[in-house]
Amino acid sequence: MPTDFSAQADYALHVASQLAKRHSCEIYLLHMLELPINEIDALSSHSDLPEAMFYMKLARKRFDEVLEKPFLKNIKVHEIVKFHQAFDGIIDTCKEYKIDLIIMGSHGVSGFKEMFIGSNTEKVVRTSDVPVLVIKNYHKSFKVNNFIYASDFTEENKDPFKKAVKFAKLINATMHLLMINTPNKFLTTDEADSRIQNFMKGVRFKNYTINIYNDYTIEKGILNFAHHIDAGLIGMSTHGRKGIAHFFNGSISEDLVNHAKRPVITFKI
Repeated sequence: MPTDFSAQADYALHVASQLAKRHSCEIYLLHMLELPINEIDALSSHSDLPEAMFYMKLARKRFDEVLEKPFLKNIKVHEIVKFHQAFDGIIDTCKEYKIDLIIMGSHGVSGFKEMFIGSNTEKVVRTSDVPVLVIKNYHKSFKVNNFIYASDFTEENKDPFKKAVKFAKLINATMHLLMINTPNKFLTTDEADSRIQNFMKGVRFKNYTINIYNDYTIEKGILNFAHHIDAGLIGMSTHGRKGIAHFFNGSISEDLVNHAKRPVITFKI
């Protein structure tokens, strides 16, 4: 659970606390200090940079404030401070502590900021081998009844789909398998239904519906269908595109993370 101590991070932590209580989990609360690492001795908390000492003390104070929150009572919380670029530190920490799930808050961005700057959440979603749950708003009770899994239901999606099914079972949600038909990539209803039926062969899971939805773009289709059924969670796989391929091809999962008001969970192909 990466935190910058913002309101959005607090929303994510509140969701993390609910899942931790239900499933006997521990929370690793991670704060990144983006300071010159060669100037800092992390073990002794010593630094020749006055600003580094200031930010370390401030982080310590904020950790203390966070741990006093009533919703964290009776949950084991590990406090971690790393001196990295935020994105790299999150990925490295997941490997170091064998993390099962990343939960992140996000403001969402758009326009030029989205194109040229992006967000740490977006970068983590793109590359994380661990499922990433992105929270935008406050959830007094994080109870998901309707969980959308959007896909083209090709063979490469089988492994991430298995992880999504496992998560759906864990939270006891009905899964709504969703294929979006667009003018550029049109399938008849019979063709789309047949593809999904073949995809589901051998999958031991019964609590799902099959949905083929027409819209101008895949992203709009997912968002509109989510609104139509009042989905509590949107899930999909991500390819983890990098560099120039990502710039030209984009990523539907990252767009959803930026634009959806509902929680989004991604699973790496």
